[in-house]
Amino acid sequence: MTAPPVLDMHGIDKAFLGVPVLTSVDLRIERGEVHALVGENGAGKSTLMKILAGVHTADAGAIELGGRAVSFTHPLQAQQAGVATVFQEFNLLPELTVAENIHLGREPRTWHGVDRRAMAARTAKLLDDLGVEGLAPTAKVGSLSVAHQQITEIAKALSQGADLICMDEPTAALADAEVELLYRLVRRLRDRGVAVLYVSHRLREIFDLCDRITVLKDGKHVTTVDTADITPDELVTAMVGRRIESVFPERLQGTETGEVRLRVEGGGNAWIDAIDLEVRAGEIVGLAGLQGSGRTEIAEAVFGIAPFTRGTLSVDGTPMRITGPRKAIRAGLALVTEDRKAEGLALRQSVRANARMILDANPRVRSRRRLGRIPGLLSSLDLVSRGEDQEVQFLSGGNQQKVVVAKWLAAEPGVIVLDEPTRGIDVGAKHKLYSVIRQLAAEGLAVLLIASELIEVIGLADRIVVLHDGRIAGELPAGATEQEVMAYATGRRGAEAEPS
Repeated sequence: MTAPPVLDMHGIDKAFLGVPVLTSVDLRIERGEVHALVGENGAGKSTLMKILAGVHTADAGAIELGGRAVSFTHPLQAQQAGVATVFQEFNLLPELTVAENIHLGREPRTWHGVDRRAMAARTAKLLDDLGVEGLAPTAKVGSLSVAHQQITEIAKALSQGADLICMDEPTAALADAEVELLYRLVRRLRDRGVAVLYVSHRLREIFDLCDRITVLKDGKHVTTVDTADITPDELVTAMVGRRIESVFPERLQGTETGEVRLRVEGGGNAWIDAIDLEVRAGEIVGLAGLQGSGRTEIAEAVFGIAPFTRGTLSVDGTPMRITGPRKAIRAGLALVTEDRKAEGLALRQSVRANARMILDANPRVRSRRRLGRIPGLLSSLDLVSRGEDQEVQFLSGGNQQKVVVAKWLAAEPGVIVLDEPTRGIDVGAKHKLYSVIRQLAAEGLAVLLIASELIEVIGLADRIVVLHDGRIAGELPAGATEQEVMAYATGRRGAEAEPS
């Protein structure tokens, strides 16, 4: 007799204030399966996960775990039934150790209190079974990397007997090396027969890790398919209704490459060295490289956050010493940082207040004309909001990023540096931002683009500068392949090109 699936959700409906969010959604996950749940922002993924986690209750439909009907009205019920959810915001106590977090409320005891030796031993065995190295049971969680905090959450779930672990954008805040650690852990869970529901916007992860994929669109089930039976192009079409080739818009007609707007010659500091870089008006130059290669360090040096201590920097042909962001702004530079929530926005302030932020903080660039351009800028970026008074925290990730771009464009820069501009937003929102980037170049801005996903650099950049170990390893034209970029990024091609 065939064993029932770990999870069978069928006919799930959910509405908030009369607005349907999920309509007759099905989701079935087998034991030992890594199952991707994908869709644009607003597709219903988070709501479906929260119903499964006991945060919300479905209006209609049924849920079965291991063939047994369940209905959750509280997260503790889901946990007791063997469902664990690892959200992007971890549910850990930073002042406690790894072992204490894993066994919180279930500590082994002796007649005189908590048996800390037994608790540490159980934790060490659990981590060893998961193939985790370098994570001490006695380490304070607050001192751990994001990846090790995530592993602690997963270990806690397994210690509670979880048969199904739901992961919400698990690599959103991880460095490249940490992503590999998570990959190994997910595969180890699958080998142990644990089912994993994997929610991610990153197509590469889905195709690397997942056995099957369920696609939601507008709160409805579109398809469930074996990963081996679908291509990235077909998956994007299912998610957003357009082919992957159209995700990266072509260079706009009439875009002209003009004079050099940003030039760095022999630039260096404690993290990068011998940087020779030019970005011209109307040009998108991509910076590619592995984590720690120096991409963000170049952006921070150009913008004066961690200034160049060697070499020269020129803006529109004028040598300058940029020693801080205010000087950078006055010189016509803009920097869209990779963490929009922590560094780019005041989340509890309005769209209008955020869009004015650079002008209000820098009287030397503020003018009535520039302030008056803000509504038109927001409109030109196709911002979707209830109005300029809406708090930014209630916008989608893609629309939050548009507000960040608008606040910099209000200062009328000549050079804009985009550091991971599409991080954490869905495929459809990415497409809209790609169009914005093309439009910026068409309007004569010099664009320096940093992205971890090579497909973005390759799809958008007119030239690609590849970094390795804090230095420029090589430069490639538009249309370069991922293999060509990686040959430089890993030091293979760069090393071969160096004279012996």
